[in-house]
Amino acid sequence: MKRWLLIGMAVVVVALAAFFLFAPGIVERSMNRVTPTPLRITPEARALSSEVADMHADPLLWDRDLTKRSASGQVDVPRLIEGGYALQVFSSVTKTPKHQNYDANGADSDNITMLAIAQLQPPRTWGSLLQRSLYHAEKLDRFAAKSDGRLRVIRSPMDVDRLLADRARGAKVVGGMLSIEGLQDLEGDPANLDRLYAAGFRMAGFAHFFDTDVAGSMHGLGKGGLTPLGRMVLRRMEAKGMIVDVAHASHAAVADMLAMARRPVVSSHGGVQATCRVNRNLTDDEIRGIARTGGVVGIGYWDAAVCSTAPTAVAAAIAHVRDLVGVAHVGLGSDFDGAVTTGFDAAHVAAVAQALLDRGFTPAEVRAVMGGNVLRVIRAGLVPQRG
Repeated sequence: MKRWLLIGMAVVVVALAAFFLFAPGIVERSMNRVTPTPLRITPEARALSSEVADMHADPLLWDRDLTKRSASGQVDVPRLIEGGYALQVFSSVTKTPKHQNYDANGADSDNITMLAIAQLQPPRTWGSLLQRSLYHAEKLDRFAAKSDGRLRVIRSPMDVDRLLADRARGAKVVGGMLSIEGLQDLEGDPANLDRLYAAGFRMAGFAHFFDTDVAGSMHGLGKGGLTPLGRMVLRRMEAKGMIVDVAHASHAAVADMLAMARRPVVSSHGGVQATCRVNRNLTDDEIRGIARTGGVVGIGYWDAAVCSTAPTAVAAAIAHVRDLVGVAHVGLGSDFDGAVTTGFDAAHVAAVAQALLDRGFTPAEVRAVMGGNVLRVIRAGLVPQRG
């Protein structure tokens, strides 16, 4: 009897070890895929992609060493440098609902808890959304320290200036800035915004796939506007030098945010309903509202954003924004590593520049879209508000 008990315990130990060792990687590989897509990239497109800036990617959610090139996922430091990136915004995802969909989700379930446990994250992250974001900030700092200077964490306008100056001198370096995908990680306390800012977060969306206590989600049950707490948080963000992101927010919440905004607002990742009629994509009125604040619309690369994974579809959405409000108000927002399938990874982002050239965009327009617009708005948005 004792022998069989020991054998049973050994089987359980082996099974648990296999789960913790293999399950997180299997989950990621099933979600962050690159489909084989023929890509034509000319030397001109490569040259115009030398200062790429992308407003949204989610690799901090996964258990990968971003300082090493990986065969899985869509983003890591070697591929960012190969792709000509000056800046990548790294988002912190803290909660997603079970059976997640674009239409209606409640806030009463969570996929990320099991992922945090399976990745053997610190126990403090298992039950606290705030701690999950703080852990993501620690991860980015560790990757920067381990990167031999190739990755720098961006927290201020001066950081942006030094990064671009060093790149102009030929340094192979990319900046990483932290963002929050849904302010559920405030856990209802506006003072936690100070803790997140101190950890390095400089951009935040107010909701993800469910309604929060600050704003309704495009994918929530109520889909309401900003709450009183949300209005308070928006003002605090602007004062501190944190960029307001309307991605995933309900149409009512987007309207409230644009009406309140005193500084440039962004939509970090998504599409436009004019070229891909999906409920989470922006209407023309919302695009005009973002442009009126001086902000930028980030266009994604996955099917639900642009109704394809081809670079030509990305370019079509970008062209719509340019034609509607001007080229200064559109940029990149890949959603790489955000449980999406794309037609290319970070190393091949010049495929978007090529598609823009093929549509007749001028070199100056292509440079603005590939990074210039995002860098301008982020640098300005990081300046704390005076008075």
